[in-house]
Amino acid sequence: MRSVKSGLTYSFEFFPPKDTEGEERLWAAMSQLESIAPDFISVTYGAGGSTRDRTIRITSEITARIHVPTVAHLTCVGSTRTELIEILGKYRSAGIKSILALRGDPTGGPRAPWTPTEGGLSHADELVTLAAEFGGFTIGVAAFPDGHPSSNGDIDKDVQVLLEKEKRGATFATTQFFFDITKWKTLVDKLAAKGSTLPIIPGILPVTNVKQLNRMAELSGVPIPAHISESFSKIEDNADDVRKLGVEIATKLCQDLLEAGAPGLHFYTMNTSSATREIYSQIKDER
Repeated sequence: MRSVKSGLTYSFEFFPPKDTEGEERLWAAMSQLESIAPDFISVTYGAGGSTRDRTIRITSEITARIHVPTVAHLTCVGSTRTELIEILGKYRSAGIKSILALRGDPTGGPRAPWTPTEGGLSHADELVTLAAEFGGFTIGVAAFPDGHPSSNGDIDKDVQVLLEKEKRGATFATTQFFFDITKWKTLVDKLAAKGSTLPIIPGILPVTNVKQLNRMAELSGVPIPAHISESFSKIEDNADDVRKLGVEIATKLCQDLLEAGAPGLHFYTMNTSSATREIYSQIKDER
């Protein structure tokens, strides 16, 4: 994976499908996005680590089949320290060179109470240390422009957490999706004021389904600005209009972020490709 410090990066995130039909859609979406030549593709875990084995398999197959660098998610949820070391070994054997070290979401979602796995790790910074000690990986972490669900809106606490992860070996971060660019700017500026050089790659969600957006926002605590929520509520029964508005909002956010000096853009594809391809095409045409 090209270092995010060496130039603008474009990347895509997918989640492991639940069945054969979903897997076919996943590979079709990846194939359609491959022509963009993304700098990396990442694959998530489900809540509670529920798709861990599928994530390992899919991530390994991406590396082998389409030759795009992959960032494999690794979470503390549901794994002992020994099991985490075993997973790191599987990733390395599959030729994966980058991981995203996360605490992970409990089974009940990101706002559910956190209970560490016995014999496991409690925080993402511990996982960064473990991966750094294992060696051979570029290590990314998560950042939250609207605040981590457990930080109760304390952005300074989030900054300290990111600084600690950087100190332990993280070299880039991708953010939770957001809609207010000022939140990303505040996070980046506060980190820079503390001497951080950690690139904070903004995460972009092209909205194509209003119910899905509301569900994701509810689970993650990401606020949807009133003007955006109202605009979608007027057209939520028209899938084409929702998609068009989602592309329009995401494109404008991307343009503003690049103008503000973002080191790259990380798209939450929701395992589809058309909206992301359209946004990318508009951005590239203007640059």
